[in-house]
Amino acid sequence: MRKPRLLGILPGTLLQNATVMPIPTPDFDYIASAQRTIGLERDAVNSLLNRLDSAFERACRTLLACNGRIIVTGMGKSGHIGNKLAATLASTGSPAFFVHPGEASHGDMGMITREDVVIALSNSGNTNEVVTLLPLLKRLGVPLISLTGNPESTLAKAAIANLDTGVEQEACPLNLAPTSSTTTALVMGDALAIGLLEARGFSAEDFAFSHPGGSLGRRLLLLVDDIMHAGERMPLVSTDTSLRDALLEMTRKGLGLTGILTADGSLAGIFTDGDLRRTLDQPIDIHQVRIDTLMTRRCKTVHQGALAAEALKIMDDGKISGLFVVDPDGKPVGALNMHDLLRAGVV
Repeated sequence: MRKPRLLGILPGTLLQNATVMPIPTPDFDYIASAQRTIGLERDAVNSLLNRLDSAFERACRTLLACNGRIIVTGMGKSGHIGNKLAATLASTGSPAFFVHPGEASHGDMGMITREDVVIALSNSGNTNEVVTLLPLLKRLGVPLISLTGNPESTLAKAAIANLDTGVEQEACPLNLAPTSSTTTALVMGDALAIGLLEARGFSAEDFAFSHPGGSLGRRLLLLVDDIMHAGERMPLVSTDTSLRDALLEMTRKGLGLTGILTADGSLAGIFTDGDLRRTLDQPIDIHQVRIDTLMTRRCKTVHQGALAAEALKIMDDGKISGLFVVDPDGKPVGALNMHDLLRAGVV
């Protein structure tokens, strides 16, 4: 039986033109290589500081005035950076999405409207797939902002604002692989996104609506009302309650604290496990002494409707493990402790 032959390869021949990867030097200094790369990219980023001018301000004002969407486009490595820029813009209050320039020439131009603004990334500024779109964008009357390394390029000259992201040298020792140039484009894109975020007054709550999942969403969206112990689950006693009965209330409710109420239902103070330990050093009769003589007055509280993260900060700053939630009149409507925040994933 004859052995099968590989198509196009004669028996006994060698692949003369096959690419052979060089064998790494055993004692190669990886740390020195990394230091060189980081140093070059650091210097490239620092050089951007002196290039921020009226073009950057014009770009920001154009993006803020956009009534549609911010369309980001770029080819190859610039496209990857553009994808990240679009995601950052969208998550920080500037609706945006990425359009691949090659796909745009085959139907995806329909995703761009006259109300939009386009950000195009190209280190050379002459990338064919991107330059091909310029007449179409001009016909639509869509403002174009470019991030290029060549202010004299076709793309830069077509833009109403060109942001110079050029570098003297790539971190790649062959000066070929986009490294320093993609880093400067990434940083310039972040500068645009954060500039728009600050100009809009974008808040933590706004950010949370774009990030509802995971611990970040819980930290930014969860309210104290969602996790507090309310109604009969709230540990409360009156000012004339004995220490013994106050301790029984703390034990029943299991939060390590109890609130002490005035006659009108306002919060007069709080008594916690920590107060109990300090109290045990005193010669007192737990059956006779009133809780209002031992409670902590002017206790920390958090307002109803506040973020759970705010309650966490109050606890951290005050070095306490629990507090009461109060309404606008200062009356307790709930209680929570650090364990509640842990269970809710806020910590």
